[in-house]
Amino acid sequence: MAGTLNKVMLIGHLGDEVKMHYFDGGNSIGRFPIATNETYTNKQTGEKVTNTEWHNVVVRNKLAEICEKYLSKGDKIYCEGRLKTRQWEQDGQKRYATEIHVVDMTFLTTKKETVKQEAPTEKTEAPANQVEENDDLPF
Repeated sequence: MAGTLNKVMLIGHLGDEVKMHYFDGGNSIGRFPIATNETYTNKQTGEKVTNTEWHNVVVRNKLAEICEKYLSKGDKIYCEGRLKTRQWEQDGQKRYATEIHVVDMTFLTTKKETVKQEAPTEKTEAPANQVEENDDLPF
């Protein structure tokens, strides 16, 4: 392969609220952490072990504003982007941070949606993927 590829796909939960920064000229940037989990069973003890990995996510402009408006801590999202490493100096030492700069995102569940689903309703509907049986079918 002659080219290179820098692509990240994550499904995880927001670890904090979206932190926004606005710039002159109308541009904006949003930052938030995403947690992804890996679960396995320890063969020696039989105990279930879960490891959590934290990822620093960066969204820009319109996508950042949408994230700020609709997302909150605990929401589950799918995002695609690329890895980018920042470097700065603090107290005479070089510091580094690797971030996922998101270009595409899908909200999988939001707290607002979860609360809405848990609220009692008078009318219950069958799931969309469930087909009613009908004896009048010609086959």
